[in-house]
Amino acid sequence: MKLVRFGDFGQEKPGLIDSTGKVRDLSGVIADLNGETLAPESLKKIAALDPASLPLAPEGARLGSCVARPGNFVAVGLNFADHAAETNNPIPEEPVLFNKAPNCIVGPNDDVMIPKGSLKLDWEVEFAFVIGKRARYVEEEDALDHVAGYCICNDVSERHFQIERSGQWMKGKGCETFGPLGPWLVTTDEIADTSTLAMWLEVNGERVQNGSMKTMIFRIPFLVHYISQFMVLDPGDVITTGTPPGVGLGFKPPRFLKAGDVMRVGIEGLGEQQQTVVPFKL
Repeated sequence: MKLVRFGDFGQEKPGLIDSTGKVRDLSGVIADLNGETLAPESLKKIAALDPASLPLAPEGARLGSCVARPGNFVAVGLNFADHAAETNNPIPEEPVLFNKAPNCIVGPNDDVMIPKGSLKLDWEVEFAFVIGKRARYVEEEDALDHVAGYCICNDVSERHFQIERSGQWMKGKGCETFGPLGPWLVTTDEIADTSTLAMWLEVNGERVQNGSMKTMIFRIPFLVHYISQFMVLDPGDVITTGTPPGVGLGFKPPRFLKAGDVMRVGIEGLGEQQQTVVPFKL
């Protein structure tokens, strides 16, 4: 299934994509796409529905984040060998983890706002997964039983904040609008093998990232296992798993986003996003 949330910001309703590509309204079945409704039993209930029995969403309705605000938004750094190389970093011996603020999450096509004091705004196409079953000291072979589905994340980053302002990476990762998710949450049964999916990102029509999950260092089952050794992952939590090469920081000289730039972001099987960069506003 491809699950969505549609409607005005803060008033989104749950939905699913039918066989014709139309959005069907699930709000009569579940309240939202969040922890409780992403549990395996709930997903089975939704899968058993006849999409044609559900009302259509309004034509042209905005798509929100494909998951309601999670408790945790965890990110994995330097998780693609070719991206580590472009940033002159060694391949990590263990996953590099940091937090993105859950309230930085926005819809897949919402604007990305330049934060106050920003000097080096950057892009990162990433494959994210969403927890559907509480994960606590999970064994790797059981890991995918704890995953509800997959989606695209643009891990928008402010490199000046992240690298040059000292301290932890989260300074450059959790600003408002720095977490577009969606367009859909694709349930795990839709994608049998995530290891070779193509990933790309364009800025103003120029393809700057053109990678593949083939170069991912730590894969999804291991990440579920590994992260669950340090924290409990609850249903609805989001983990975004790193980016291939082609980020602005890796260009020589580096290239960064400015107001008016347009990003298009895609991953094979997970759809596409598009964001316009806008100046800071209150």
